[in-house]
Amino acid sequence: MRGTDNAASHHPGHPAVSHWTILCDFDGTIALDDTTDTLLERFGRPGWEVLESDWKAGRINSHDCMAGQVGLMDMSCDELDAHLDARAVDPAFAAFVDAAHAQGMHIVIVSDGLDYAIRRILARTGFDSLPIVANHLRQTGERQWSLQFPHADKTCRIGSGTCKCARGRAAHERTLLIGDGASDFCVAETTDFVFAKGKLIEHCRKTSIAHAAIAGFADALPLLPALISGKLVAAPRTAAALPKAALA
Repeated sequence: MRGTDNAASHHPGHPAVSHWTILCDFDGTIALDDTTDTLLERFGRPGWEVLESDWKAGRINSHDCMAGQVGLMDMSCDELDAHLDARAVDPAFAAFVDAAHAQGMHIVIVSDGLDYAIRRILARTGFDSLPIVANHLRQTGERQWSLQFPHADKTCRIGSGTCKCARGRAAHERTLLIGDGASDFCVAETTDFVFAKGKLIEHCRKTSIAHAAIAGFADALPLLPALISGKLVAAPRTAAALPKAALA
């Protein structure tokens, strides 16, 4: 259950930094690997690698790449479920969610991945009721699948199936991003602070986005008090002004 306390009230003398929304990536952040990639490697028909190469080379966008690749998946629903049930989740994720909810923080899973996969994997942790913004996986035959894009945006500058930057712009509260890859680059520029993994760390460094480098949620968990108290966002767009413990 989400906490209802005003986090700022527990830190007298510090700036009131409450009503946070956390936008959290899934693949490579909550899940330890990229779920879609593992599905393609296991069930993808020939041709998905060509689409991947075209996307990496900039010849097609993420939206078109994902649509084509999902159309090449050859698997039954039972095979899909068995594969998803074997995917690992960051072991500290549950503790992080509990701590964030206890402080009244909202958590939204924002992913350019597959909604069904995310919900199935999260069900094992008891957090499948978290809001999920992702591409919609649809079964069209016994071994046929397609992808729908309810959260696409024609103005998305990186052509994602799920436009994370639009979600960041729409936030009415202070926003923390937790992510690891290229799909998080745009939205990182719209949020108040970033807990960054993987490629996102270097992007934040190069663009002077206020962030803390993390290896996983075990690193993110002890940063929450400093975030809520205002220490991490005293200079939200200038990484050099942050406390040393928060610098990547």
